[in-house]
Amino acid sequence: MRRNPKELAATNRTLSRRALLLGGMQAGVVGALVLRMRYLQVDQAAQYRMLAEENRINIRLIAPDRGELFDRNGIILAHNSPSYRIIIVREDAGDVDQVIARLSQLVPLDPEDIERALVEMHRSAPFLPVTLTDKVSWEDISRVAVNAPALPGITPEVGLTRVYPRAADFAHIIGYVGPVSEYDLSKIEDPDQLLRIPRFQIGKVGLEAKREEILRGSAGAKRVEVNATGRVMRELSRRDGRQGADLQLSIDADLQAYVQARLGNESASAVVIDCENGDLRAIASSPSFDPNLFVNGISVADYRGLTEDPYRPLADKSVQGTYPPASTFKMVVAMAAMEEGLVDPEDTVYCRGFIEVSGRRFHCWKRAGHGSVNLKDAIKQSCDVYFYDTAMKIGIDKISAMAKKFGIGVAHDLPMSAVARGLAPNKAWKEINYGKDWLIGDTVNAGIGQGYVLASPLQLAVMSARLATGRSVTPRLIRTIDGVEQPSGAGEKMDVNENNLRRVREAMFAVSNDRRGTAYRSRIIDDTMRMAGKTGTAQVRSISMAERNSGVINEALMEWEQRDHALFVSFAPYDNPKFAVSVVVEHGGGGSKAAAPVARDILLQALFNGTPPLGAYPVGDRKRIEAQQERLQRERLRGNTNESDRA
Repeated sequence: MRRNPKELAATNRTLSRRALLLGGMQAGVVGALVLRMRYLQVDQAAQYRMLAEENRINIRLIAPDRGELFDRNGIILAHNSPSYRIIIVREDAGDVDQVIARLSQLVPLDPEDIERALVEMHRSAPFLPVTLTDKVSWEDISRVAVNAPALPGITPEVGLTRVYPRAADFAHIIGYVGPVSEYDLSKIEDPDQLLRIPRFQIGKVGLEAKREEILRGSAGAKRVEVNATGRVMRELSRRDGRQGADLQLSIDADLQAYVQARLGNESASAVVIDCENGDLRAIASSPSFDPNLFVNGISVADYRGLTEDPYRPLADKSVQGTYPPASTFKMVVAMAAMEEGLVDPEDTVYCRGFIEVSGRRFHCWKRAGHGSVNLKDAIKQSCDVYFYDTAMKIGIDKISAMAKKFGIGVAHDLPMSAVARGLAPNKAWKEINYGKDWLIGDTVNAGIGQGYVLASPLQLAVMSARLATGRSVTPRLIRTIDGVEQPSGAGEKMDVNENNLRRVREAMFAVSNDRRGTAYRSRIIDDTMRMAGKTGTAQVRSISMAERNSGVINEALMEWEQRDHALFVSFAPYDNPKFAVSVVVEHGGGGSKAAAPVARDILLQALFNGTPPLGAYPVGDRKRIEAQQERLQRERLRGNTNESDRA
């Protein structure tokens, strides 16, 4: 059918308009694309170039050098030593087991190290290096280098490892470092990215842990080019981090070594504090251990040996251990009584060997009793009945308050692990903790430092320093940080009557210098170095009435765990106190026999800043002391030789 010419013309016009519209739209889209391409390629070129660079450049952390530790005289106590180690990259090694087997033929490998490395490899990315063995000799490194073609993925390198040249002498003070564990990370809310570096070491216990942040320093960084799989191709730039702070301790390394040697194989502890500024000159716990064993992971056998030892070498008895202070607490009771005006130092109490309270007998250590004694005699001869009577006069709350004033029942702020608070109980404490009323018998026991009362050797040393000076001496362990002096522990004058303090000091002087004093055999005879002190014997078991009637069992016949703890506190010189010392010998028996001689020897070593002259000792002791000094000197020389080898 033929179309009307007019209709054809109209159709043509419609098609032309549509074609024109479609062409315009196409031109608009093409124009927009051109403009967008120009914007991206020209205007935004710099930004996208930077993004592309970021896709192939990574930032890697550089571990800083850990801060070093020194004693008060500049002797190194912990430092970082270059150490050869062998690492493996799983991605490059191929058959890991086969490569390790070849390596073990060249270098001795510990099975525990291999097992640990395998676990770490499966936990880490395949291109990350994992340490197979550390502290490798140069000869071993040479053998690995020569056989490199047969050991794909194996690389020898130089790293830093923590070394403790004084080993067991400072183990409980400094502690040790070790690789970061998952448990370590779980305890930190926002862990530093440094801690994610494989085998990065942090402080585990002791000062290393308590001052971890300032010892660790801050990380550096390097920009590295990586390929698509994340392998490092080359290093582009580097920014070194900030080394950790160096710490100088208040401890005298030579005195610390002497104290550790003097404690010997006993389960014991001793603390030496400077009365002038609170500096801890020595703080020892025996037996000790070698912290170097822990740095790269201790063996199962070594760890079992430490944990199964009944003398508990891993425990720091000087600050963690708490013991009934026994008769060393009597000075606190005496001060509380005199400060309240309830006891005159010249008043006497008759001791017949026991006192009856609420139908129960509380016995004195001297079965026949001491007769009539005043305060000085009671401290000098350690009469229990006098202090039973005195404690009942003043009550437990006054005793507790005075104990805290002298540093017992207070957690002293030291950067050491698990510093104990001890216990200076009162009526409210028993109600809160036991839901029971305080009994008069509890007060009687507290009067001689037994029952609920507990104190650490550190607290006993602080108590002695405060009695000696009348100031609130506070223990200080860190002397300087990067050369900056830390606050002194000299303390302010205490709010106690100086005359009452003088009475207590005179009684402590009599303990060591009067023939009837309980520590007379351990006296110092050099008039310029006279010592004041107090013995203590803390019961660890109850003595039945039947045993008292038949005779108390000789401690030498008892099991070690059943024997009493031996304690002694002291300061010297009496007229111008420089050092205060506390000694606790676990299950050592009487304080006068087991603890007082040790404390006397330590005090003299501190006062003379080295081996004291034999003239400072009683004539009858000099031959024995001379032999002891020679033996301890040999032991310390052997220790110094081992330290040189370790360094």
